[in-house]
Amino acid sequence: MSIRTRFIAGFAVCAALAMPVAAQDVSADTVVATVNGTDITVGTMIVMRDSLPDKYKSLPDDVLFDAVLNQAIQQTVLAQSVKDTSREIQLRLANEKRSLLAGKAIDRIVRDAVTDEALQAAYEKKYANAAPETELNASHILVATEEEAKAIEKELADGADFAELAKAKSTGPSGPSGGELGWFTRGMMVKPFEDAVFALKEGEVSPPVKTQFGWHVIKLNGKRLKDAPKLDDVRDELAAEIQRSALEKKLSELTDAADIKRPDISGISPGVLRDLSLLAD
Repeated sequence: MSIRTRFIAGFAVCAALAMPVAAQDVSADTVVATVNGTDITVGTMIVMRDSLPDKYKSLPDDVLFDAVLNQAIQQTVLAQSVKDTSREIQLRLANEKRSLLAGKAIDRIVRDAVTDEALQAAYEKKYANAAPETELNASHILVATEEEAKAIEKELADGADFAELAKAKSTGPSGPSGGELGWFTRGMMVKPFEDAVFALKEGEVSPPVKTQFGWHVIKLNGKRLKDAPKLDDVRDELAAEIQRSALEKKLSELTDAADIKRPDISGISPGVLRDLSLLAD
């Protein structure tokens, strides 16, 4: 762990050196300390606390207040000790500012996009006219070779119990539970398996089916129509889709409106990004 990391992570155990602040109407601009002419304000401390890991935020307010103030003072005196701001520091500060502002813009865009009206509209578009989806329940026995699969097929034809055979011989993770795969819809299984199981009638067993996982013998246990979910059941899913769409739309609008110039950079090797020596003054 670096000295810088230890300093930040261990700030909570530092002793507080601040003088009491007189009772007043506190605002973000309220000064709580001045270090060589540089003010540290309540706003500074609020932002610092908000950036802390959760394990520090759970500390009592009085302990955290003193610890944050003490760290702000220590950071300030350390920062003031650096007389020349290097090109690297300037670039890192610019990157931090750009990232912070972009993050705030994203937060605003996605927050404003998700409304009750938008959720209802997205739900109706996706589910209101959707036909009920076929859902299957199946079990399978997975083995390594076609010969093994054919032998299992014969045992089943001779009256062997599918679940017991799966427990004894299936190499798949569902083997101990009798090969049960539960309910699933199209798109949830690999294509050869899906094609085979959707062609079965309820209670029917397939001939051996090959996939990238091995050879399967499949039994269709049941079939039903899956109704559209309720809005509350897919609220989070729809909210994420609305947010993603809103962000993509806004990014497209901003990019199209921006004056972006791209010079010919074909002569720049992509490996240049690893050359930290270019940041030296």
